[in-house]
Amino acid sequence: MKHLFRFLATAALVTTATLSPQLNACTNILVTKGASKDGSTFITYAADSHKLYGELYFKAGGKHLPGALREIRDWDNGTSWDAGRILGYIKEAPVTYTRVGNMNEFQVMIGETTFTGRKELAGPSGIVDYGSLMYIALERARTAREAIEVITKIVDEYGYASTGESISIADPNEAWILEIIGKGKGQKGAVWVACKVPDGTISAHANQARIRQFPLNDPKTALYSKDLISFAREKGFFKGEDKNFSFVNAYCPVSFGSLRGCEGRVWSIFNRACPSQKISMDYVKAVPGAQPMPLFVKPDQKLDAHDVMELMRDHFTGTDFDMTQDVGAGPYKLPYRWRPMGFKVGDQAYVHERAISTQQTGFSFVAQGRSWLPNPIGGVLWFGVDDTYCTVYVPIYCGIKEAPKAFAVGTGNFDAFSWESAFWTFNFVSNYTYSRWSDMIVDVQKVQRELEGKFLADQDEVDATARKLFEQSPGLAKDYLTQYSAKQTDLTMARWKKLGEFLIWKYLDGNPKSDKGEVTHPAYPKDWYERIVKERGEVLKVKPVKGVPEEE
Repeated sequence: MKHLFRFLATAALVTTATLSPQLNACTNILVTKGASKDGSTFITYAADSHKLYGELYFKAGGKHLPGALREIRDWDNGTSWDAGRILGYIKEAPVTYTRVGNMNEFQVMIGETTFTGRKELAGPSGIVDYGSLMYIALERARTAREAIEVITKIVDEYGYASTGESISIADPNEAWILEIIGKGKGQKGAVWVACKVPDGTISAHANQARIRQFPLNDPKTALYSKDLISFAREKGFFKGEDKNFSFVNAYCPVSFGSLRGCEGRVWSIFNRACPSQKISMDYVKAVPGAQPMPLFVKPDQKLDAHDVMELMRDHFTGTDFDMTQDVGAGPYKLPYRWRPMGFKVGDQAYVHERAISTQQTGFSFVAQGRSWLPNPIGGVLWFGVDDTYCTVYVPIYCGIKEAPKAFAVGTGNFDAFSWESAFWTFNFVSNYTYSRWSDMIVDVQKVQRELEGKFLADQDEVDATARKLFEQSPGLAKDYLTQYSAKQTDLTMARWKKLGEFLIWKYLDGNPKSDKGEVTHPAYPKDWYERIVKERGEVLKVKPVKGVPEEE
């Protein structure tokens, strides 16, 4: 998403007045089949925006008459999928495929993070923005490679309408990162490069371009626009031999903000997935001379769906960036900071950390592709709304015929609270949990793990039932999976509303109840009292009064 952590391009710019009121940022993880326990591929996506309503975009495939047109809407400037202004129209494909969220019926999955890039390349001439490109690719591609071809051909024909993007694209066999940026005001098209993530490794990106050098003559592992390097030379972004060309250096040079707020999230993913490699924090701390992180790493242990979900839940716990360790966390160790993220004290600029888990997530998912199963069964979009740390990832199979009601477009909106909406129900729980985080998150995670544990434990049985039905008729399998995904969504909604009611009861007026329902008055943490005394001890100190006995 746009307008991210570029606010720290230079420390002098970090003031409340200069910070964008809309600070969005997203996070993607890519897991190849050789890096997963069962041969699945995964990509993840957290769509983070203070004005994005979390819902599951569903569009059935179909056949279209010659001359039919497809509407293009502005993805970034609407609160939901169909709320953005119309940018224009393109030719519709004769046949389009069903997409369920960010996965289609052939298990092609896609996600993105915006890196913006050089300001000289903003405002290109075109009508297709990055959000439309992603969903059009799902409607027209059967593989990840086909999706890359769809995106780049559309950009060539109709022009590009966004700033720089890193796009994750995967199918049950391959995972790719595509990085693309426009050519500047009045210029049509874009320059781009796509790199295949080597099997057995994982990759990640978070609002900073990550592709540096890549093979120039190996289309099996790297694809790129014919003018990628020549355009950079023309603009003065690159000098030297082609083999030394770096997409990052040419089109999206790093800044302190992109290192700390963007690459820091990638470091956290790599650090937790392969701690044995002891990847240094020096690069994300902007230490002069520090080496950039690799584009991909081999995890210490192969990952399953739950492992990947947990990688999307992070506050830099236990690291130098741990968000619970300063006074901003309050007495209950809240690992979130409200906007603005940058501030000044005197002439010195500072910044709060930006972790993967953040309060303004509209929706997130862990998409899973499995090559050994029929497509309607093999593709699972583990889908959740709101903060990744507080959400529940519900199994939504790519073979469903309609979106579950609580997630569906049209069930609620950004303008009014509704108990029918998963987005609002989860926000109700998370926002209350922020008030007494260290205590209440324990209760939240108990239910989260109960639900996700059930879904994961039941997956083999659900797959087997669906496969038997598929052998009789693919339509029967799709009906079953539609009903199953809807049932699990309803179960989650009912349980989460009950959790919200429980939290209100248990923590009423700041007096947590015991397991027996008795009102208690637990003290603040010791370090919090010490901070109070340090800051206001003389004012709050209990003093003896002559002639009046001291209170015990």
